[in-house]
Amino acid sequence: MNDRFFELKKEKQDRMINGALKVFATQGYRHASTDDIVKEAGISKGLLFHYFDSKQGTYAFVYDYSARFMMLELRDMVDFREKELFEVMKQVERAKVNALRGYPYMQMFLDRANQESSSEALLAIAPKRPLLLEAYDIIYTQVDTSRLPEGVEAGRLRKMMELTIRGLMAERFRDGTFQPDLLRQEIEDYLDMMKMIVYR
Repeated sequence: MNDRFFELKKEKQDRMINGALKVFATQGYRHASTDDIVKEAGISKGLLFHYFDSKQGTYAFVYDYSARFMMLELRDMVDFREKELFEVMKQVERAKVNALRGYPYMQMFLDRANQESSSEALLAIAPKRPLLLEAYDIIYTQVDTSRLPEGVEAGRLRKMMELTIRGLMAERFRDGTFQPDLLRQEIEDYLDMMKMIVYR
């Protein structure tokens, strides 16, 4: 990656980042093309290659950028004194949604990256992938799972809610109704409903 990328105007940086995020998030690494990325970003292919060398280089950059950006949001939005699972999940989801204000496809891209099977894509993100996963692990170690009813396993409950939230996000993009604040409220409504069911 050419460090002079960060000398570009922020608007142009974000157009390139958002173009790559959208294409990789919606098509996956294998089917994504640099032609689609430059079209989405409104730039020339020569400019993309000038800064990122290749499709793999572009993928590595946007993953690194997304992981760092998300870790900053988590650091700012998550209260490490909070012990209740659903409240921690709300804080995590607020951090994710906050990132979507500037980068709408960032979370979808990160979710897709975690499911990638392309060896080229996995190689590109290998150095950075553990950092974001560790950040989530650290956050959830603060939860007091002893407060959950007997038979309710925290990890499975989290996975169930994360899959629900991922589905909500995909649906909002698919039907053209994505708005960060509305999505955040919808996510919190689902979390509140599940909390009520679990602690009934």
